[in-house]
Amino acid sequence: MIAGSVLEPAAASSPRTRSILIRKAAVLGAGTMGSRIAAHLANAGLPVVLLDIAAKEGPRGAIAAQALEALKKAKPAAFYEAALAGRVATGNFEDDLHRLKDCDWVIEAVSENLEIKQALLEKVTPHLKHEVILTTNTSGLPVGSIAAKLPERLRHRWFGTHFFNPPRYMRLVEIIATHKSDPNAVAAIAHFADQQLGKEVVFARDTPNFIANRIGVFIMLEAVRLMQAEDLTIEEVDALTGSAIGWPRTGTFRLADLVGLDVLVNVAQNFPLSSAGERLTLPRFVETMLERRWLGDKTRQGFYKKEKDAEGNDVRLALDWKTTEYKPAARPKFPTLEMAANAERLPERLTQLLAGDVKKDKGARFHWRLLSALWNYAADCLPEIADDVASVDRAMRAGFNWEMGPFQLWDAAGVPQTVARMRAVGEPVSANVDRLLTLDASTWYENHGRECFDLGTGKYKRVREPEGIASVANFRASHGVVKQNPGVSLVDLGDGVACLELHSKKNAIGEDIVRLVTEALRPDGEAVRNFEAFVISGDSDSFSVGANLMQLLLAIQEGEWEEIDRAIQGFQRMNGAIKFCPRPVVVAPFGMCLGGGAEMALHAAKREAHAELYIGLVECGVGLVPGGGGCKEMTLNAVEAATAVRGNARAESVELMEALRRIFETVAMAKVSTSAVEARRLGFLAPGDRITMNRERLVSDAKESALTKALAGYAAPVARDDIPAPGENILASLKMGVHMMREGEYISDHDVKVANWVAYVLCGGPITPGTLVSEQYLLDLEREAFLSLCGEKKTQERIAHTLKTGKPLRN
Repeated sequence: MIAGSVLEPAAASSPRTRSILIRKAAVLGAGTMGSRIAAHLANAGLPVVLLDIAAKEGPRGAIAAQALEALKKAKPAAFYEAALAGRVATGNFEDDLHRLKDCDWVIEAVSENLEIKQALLEKVTPHLKHEVILTTNTSGLPVGSIAAKLPERLRHRWFGTHFFNPPRYMRLVEIIATHKSDPNAVAAIAHFADQQLGKEVVFARDTPNFIANRIGVFIMLEAVRLMQAEDLTIEEVDALTGSAIGWPRTGTFRLADLVGLDVLVNVAQNFPLSSAGERLTLPRFVETMLERRWLGDKTRQGFYKKEKDAEGNDVRLALDWKTTEYKPAARPKFPTLEMAANAERLPERLTQLLAGDVKKDKGARFHWRLLSALWNYAADCLPEIADDVASVDRAMRAGFNWEMGPFQLWDAAGVPQTVARMRAVGEPVSANVDRLLTLDASTWYENHGRECFDLGTGKYKRVREPEGIASVANFRASHGVVKQNPGVSLVDLGDGVACLELHSKKNAIGEDIVRLVTEALRPDGEAVRNFEAFVISGDSDSFSVGANLMQLLLAIQEGEWEEIDRAIQGFQRMNGAIKFCPRPVVVAPFGMCLGGGAEMALHAAKREAHAELYIGLVECGVGLVPGGGGCKEMTLNAVEAATAVRGNARAESVELMEALRRIFETVAMAKVSTSAVEARRLGFLAPGDRITMNRERLVSDAKESALTKALAGYAAPVARDDIPAPGENILASLKMGVHMMREGEYISDHDVKVANWVAYVLCGGPITPGTLVSEQYLLDLEREAFLSLCGEKKTQERIAHTLKTGKPLRN
């Protein structure tokens, strides 16, 4: 089930809005944004009507239908799985407007042209039910002006809902109400976007480009201006505006290629007039790119493009903005960037970057000029575009994937210090930051970010968050840490629940994590005495990349076989502690959850998964098999599934054979889910496991699940010794499939060896079908297979190659 799923229709949190249910939606416009919004509405469980103009040739509904077909093949995937496309019905604006009559939410998403939008709304109005909620996905046009020709009854149900592309992955939705918008309708969509679509909802004012595009496109244009002023290259600016300052690795121009130059220019043209009454002017080289249709990825060239060299290899070329010719992309070098690369945390990097010598280092000079322009512009815009600095920062984090918003960055750099530096060199300073400093305040936030400075009152006010939005960091600050080591912390979540938060590099599972998790979940341990339930989760981008491969490879190269054996047994004991803990342990996986991370999740009493879950037992990709109980749990799931069908687990039943075949393919092919929905189909989530759409609700939802199990009188499972092993016949069948794959030259000899070990473990070895075995027996088989493959040269080559390149090796 999906937490808060529309299978149980969503209502807003206010009692006055509980009658506003979103059960069916329509999207008007099947372009890039409209079609992907429709796909994500389908991901959330809604039936959706997707309409576009009637085709002049062929079937009249071909345009929307073709858009839907393209969505099924889109990369990154628009749907959680392809079957969800069945929830979208397509049509056209001439023949299918009657389909809108039972839609609760209709989203206008046609091209950014005021007249086109107004004309379409006039056309569809007669077909909308009285209580419909009607919104626009404009990226910057005045929301009130678009509604100028709407009847009065609909103006109260009208406002802006600005999604960011691609809607499935970009977390921001800006909601732009007009002075006539019904607050209950606005609250209903805000609630739905938050809990059903998984969005960070930010309320913006009806001003040009709203919040995120106003700030984000301004700073992209400022980067272009500074590039010309400082005589920098495209590649140099991208290096300076990437992860070093907490922005996406794409930098400025690679991001422009992804978004589309034409889209950015349309947004730029919405910018308000300057104080001199002038419109924004585009650099000549940008105008040339528009004339030549060098728009980015969608036209296969923009600021960058790829070509083949003489050997057929891809070569990345970058645009020389002075000549508008392409040249091989170069790797930029700046002293300040190289120094800051050693700092893991953004505030530390920022300090080093701003301390660079602006007279000698163009990179240091660029950073200072860019960031000071950002801070002043954000402060100047603040009263016009948003209620508070927290809204601006949230919009930039969720809409542009910044690690910190502009005001958080300013606090990290030091507001008084940077303002003094601006004044010292004669740069302008925003009157709004002057107001902050004259009132004896020195930061935009205080109290660990829980309060922000309010320009209107001149005082700090509480940052408002919807109930249920929380991170582990919030609980750390409010309830404290029980115990910790470099890899994991035991954090008090309140109400008798504790969280084991992984925080090693990439959350790789090493000895420190194994030790503390095992100790914390020990039946006679202090944590079990003091807490009623546990959650395993975290705040990072990914749950875990699995075991620490570097440590494993070093141990192999040193021939420390007994140490490797002890490490495997320790990892198995940790997962056993998760499974057999007398308190319920809920694992809340998110992002990448690979190898050992997936094995941790499989052993939990329950899983509360984020919708964007990419989980898999990927050990075969490096020439190994899962060694922490993953195969054992998958075999148990197959046996239990067969038992559910027949009432007993006949070792050679068709059901068991089919279940083992699916599991074997999943493990041996190192399949990774593309969503939590697919993870359920692959067997990583049980039918009763919930899916949380909003990443910022995951910890709270997992805490709720853990408490629910605890209050229901949780009884931990007992280690089984009565598992009917699938045995030698199914093993022979699986090995025959492997042999046929090798005969067809689909896999290598080493792939055969690895796959046969997987089959061996899943089937319980070459024993009589139905022989009763224990969980420990299956764990011992995993350990045997893992150790054997560690000794293989080709496995060692695969591990080394993956560590070096991040990609699998087929040898």
